[in-house]
Amino acid sequence: MDSNLKKWSAEFIGTFWLTLGGCGSAVLAAAFPGVGIGLLGVSLAFGLTVVTGAYALGPISGGHFNPAVSIGLAVGKRFPASGLLGYIVAQVLGACAAAGVLYLIVSGKADFDAAKAFSGAGAFATNGYGARSPGGFSLLSVLVCEVVMTAIFLVVILGSTAKRAAGAFGGLSIGLCLTLVHLISIPVSNTSVNPARSTGPALFVPAAMGDLWLFWAAPIVGAILGAVIYNALLSDD
Repeated sequence: MDSNLKKWSAEFIGTFWLTLGGCGSAVLAAAFPGVGIGLLGVSLAFGLTVVTGAYALGPISGGHFNPAVSIGLAVGKRFPASGLLGYIVAQVLGACAAAGVLYLIVSGKADFDAAKAFSGAGAFATNGYGARSPGGFSLLSVLVCEVVMTAIFLVVILGSTAKRAAGAFGGLSIGLCLTLVHLISIPVSNTSVNPARSTGPALFVPAAMGDLWLFWAAPIVGAILGAVIYNALLSDD
């Protein structure tokens, strides 16, 4: 198989797993009667998808699973800019496929009501601000949160995968960082830090499409900022 096709396939599968595992836990298990996993469980689910995906697929593609991460790594000179288009397309397709699978699962419930399931803040694990923010946070609050969280996420990724780092623990460090990011920011934006993850569920919630621009712009700005900060202040490369 062509090496690029292998990389794109790994990014598709990894982003599919991140979206299905993270968003699926939010939609199916977060408030399950009596034994819901809650905010902590959803945060761990997102982190665990990255940990498992990084170790299984990282050796093939680098384990980005996120357009903002790919862009940040390109800015940080860890990934060739020429590879961005293929990675981003694969990531978005993977997230959309996962959202489609999740929709098929959710809609198979006997009392499924699309109007109820796909309305309100955080519906179908979508991201939003104002009335679509789980905590009712403003556009500015969500913008600041998403930019800062993604910037720190990139700093952790670049530091955890640097030559001087303990390479075997990179995936664990990155996954735990994503868990912490979710613990902080689920109430604010339902946590994106990943444009692909935001795009998949939004396809099934028309109201969320109007906010989607923010969850592309803010993570990308944050990723670029994180890469610039790391290279300027922390890198030995």
